[in-house]
Amino acid sequence: MAMTFGIHVGHLASPLSELRKLWRFADASGFDWFSVSDHFQESPPQGGDIDCFESVSTMTALANETKNVRVGCLVFCVNYRHPGVLAKALCTIDHISGGRVECGIGAGWHEIEYKGYGFPFEPIGVREDQLEEAIQVLRLLFDQRISNFSGRYFQLHDARCNPKPLQKHLRIWIGGLGEKRTLRAVARYADGWNAPYISPDTFRRKSEILDEWCRKEGRDPARILRTVNVGFYMGATEKAAKRQQERMRAQWGATLEQRIGGFFVGTPRQVIDRVGEYKKAGAVRLNIALRMPFDWEALHAYAEEVLPAFLPKKTGARRKKARG
Repeated sequence: MAMTFGIHVGHLASPLSELRKLWRFADASGFDWFSVSDHFQESPPQGGDIDCFESVSTMTALANETKNVRVGCLVFCVNYRHPGVLAKALCTIDHISGGRVECGIGAGWHEIEYKGYGFPFEPIGVREDQLEEAIQVLRLLFDQRISNFSGRYFQLHDARCNPKPLQKHLRIWIGGLGEKRTLRAVARYADGWNAPYISPDTFRRKSEILDEWCRKEGRDPARILRTVNVGFYMGATEKAAKRQQERMRAQWGATLEQRIGGFFVGTPRQVIDRVGEYKKAGAVRLNIALRMPFDWEALHAYAEEVLPAFLPKKTGARRKKARG
């Protein structure tokens, strides 16, 4: 399977005009995916005073103003919305987009945010239980005329979710790296797996663990799509690349050490080699993960120098339109 490319916004900061410019750029430049993050405060935490737009409403604007990219979230936090409410929102956005919505969901992690908004921050085992129930609820509401579900955390009683998505099968993605619960849930319930900020070697190892869970669950591993989010700190030139690395350290602080293998640094030539490593590791889509302020020279260099090394020539017209 050929690799495709996406853009993920890791923090929905202001101004909104920059986000709009970014998704229009993605739509015209050969990317096939654009996703947002699901937070109420900045991530990683930096004091709490940075602007942060909400994800569902941002996805609605994105869906309305694009024509080509898949529209997703990586990932919705299971505790921030009842899965029935989320299903209704996504079905609506699917109609607005003309059938381009994808559903990403995860167990949540931002403890400061949880406490700030009064959400109970349960142990990870409980959040994983909630995640597994929520995915089943979403699948029922997307697919079934009448849905019933009796779980410990979520219930449906003759629930109707109409209109259904325009697309025949609205894909559900699970994001996360947990080897015992998260990857098992992917094998059981998901259409795809998204891994955030890990190296190609770690991606390959986690993917092999997912294969093993698929075997245990009686699932064909080939039926699960596998994607990765990579922090984007490439520079268009050597000088710009050095500035970007300084920016990376400032934005990630103490958390950088845990994720350092999952960032693009250096020049386009170096990034092409790194993309090749992710492709060999089995990633079918690679999303560059961005935070404001966006480096537009680097983004154009990525679209014009990196993507052509992996994409069919037919996407060239879209890239030319984006630069123009």
